[in-house]
Amino acid sequence: MAAALKPALTEIEAIRRADGESRTLAAAMPHLVLEARRIASTVIHGLHGRRRAGAGENFWQYRRFVSGEAAQRVDWRRSARDDLLYVREQEWEAAHTVWLWPDRSRSMAFASKDARDSKLERAIVLSFALAELLVAGGERVGIPGLMRPSATRGIIERMAQTLLHDSSTRDSLPPGFVPASLAEVVVFSDFWTPLDGISATLASLSASGARGVLLQVVDPVEETFPYSGRIEFTEPEDGRAILAGRAQTWRDDYITRLEMHRSAIRTEAARRNWLFSTHRTDRSAAELLLFLHQALTASRESNARSRWPA
Repeated sequence: MAAALKPALTEIEAIRRADGESRTLAAAMPHLVLEARRIASTVIHGLHGRRRAGAGENFWQYRRFVSGEAAQRVDWRRSARDDLLYVREQEWEAAHTVWLWPDRSRSMAFASKDARDSKLERAIVLSFALAELLVAGGERVGIPGLMRPSATRGIIERMAQTLLHDSSTRDSLPPGFVPASLAEVVVFSDFWTPLDGISATLASLSASGARGVLLQVVDPVEETFPYSGRIEFTEPEDGRAILAGRAQTWRDDYITRLEMHRSAIRTEAARRNWLFSTHRTDRSAAELLLFLHQALTASRESNARSRWPA
């Protein structure tokens, strides 16, 4: 087994590469926007509007008065119609903020022949589609360090322009910031990052009590390791390369290490009341979008119950 470290890129080479990547992304963006809209429309037809009691202005329903409640909650006009006491409930309208982070680092550009999209394309499409669903439901969506929370109807176009004009370093994890206590965060990444970095990011994001989802987007071959024979593997982030004489002998150890890494992330996420899940790019994006929407809805209702007890 031999390894070689490629020389660091010069500033000119780095600029050329960044320019090439930005042009590639710009060329693909119309397709990604259309795909996101298609997936969002597929999922949204199966969803119903939010109807749950809470702090809001619009009337939702009357319900029977429960012994022990404050008398001022009684709607005396409605109660005068018969011998029962009724409470007027309002619909919960508190707009939440959901922060979305699509990992755009070099490792996300990978795509095998078994994948439908690259990891980068899938992360961006899912971010756009989820934003469309959330804004349609009255939520606000932002990108940490890049875009302030917004509920504009043109949220996909706004996100696309933000990403296209971003000249900052393509970090795998979102920048350190403290979201509001009722905010939610969704991170789309392959999470091929040392656990220490993931733990530090989670600690920062959940410091205020915010919850979220860590969604690991992987290519099929990154799970199955179908390689055999003499193969050179290159680390896309820093260019390091390692040569395997008989790659098939690495398979069992690779899969074991993969499961250990995932188990550690899952444990760290659960400890902070976050959800960790995985998604392969040979699977349906609509399937994952529905899962994410349901997960965020469940988290939101849990927050509502803790703030406004029944």
